[in-house]
Amino acid sequence: MKDILKRAGMVDCKPVITHVSSAKITDDVVVPYDDPTQYRSLAAALQYLTVTRPDLSYAVNLLCQHMHVPTTTDWASLMRVSCNLISWVCRKQRTVSRSSTEAEYKGVADVSAEVTWLVSLLHEIGIPPASPPRLWCKMVSSESQENEIRKQNQRT
Repeated sequence: MKDILKRAGMVDCKPVITHVSSAKITDDVVVPYDDPTQYRSLAAALQYLTVTRPDLSYAVNLLCQHMHVPTTTDWASLMRVSCNLISWVCRKQRTVSRSSTEAEYKGVADVSAEVTWLVSLLHEIGIPPASPPRLWCKMVSSESQENEIRKQNQRT
């Protein structure tokens, strides 16, 4: 990822909140980008990165649609996406759970955060969900603890 930022000359840039500008960019005068090979190279590198960063897929897909004749506006959009790479941090495991119940609750919290992000992404691209999403979860360890408590209560 640092290689992509170096290629784009954006090692020291600040991250942005969204990958794609919410404003519709229109060019009255189309100015072709000076170095289409550089545009293609950086867009291809970002496309490869979408394997591990699915949140970039929509923005990178839009950029790749202009690879044949990129404009200066396309290059600016590519820089916007590249700049957002800085805000991403790779983590294998964020926390260590002390119990399986705690791990299950943290898993549900992570999924809830991802669903919230997906809903906001859908709103941002103009596709609001038909109904609020529902999360279903079977807490196996919680059920196990309840059964143990019942058994102990029956013995006393």
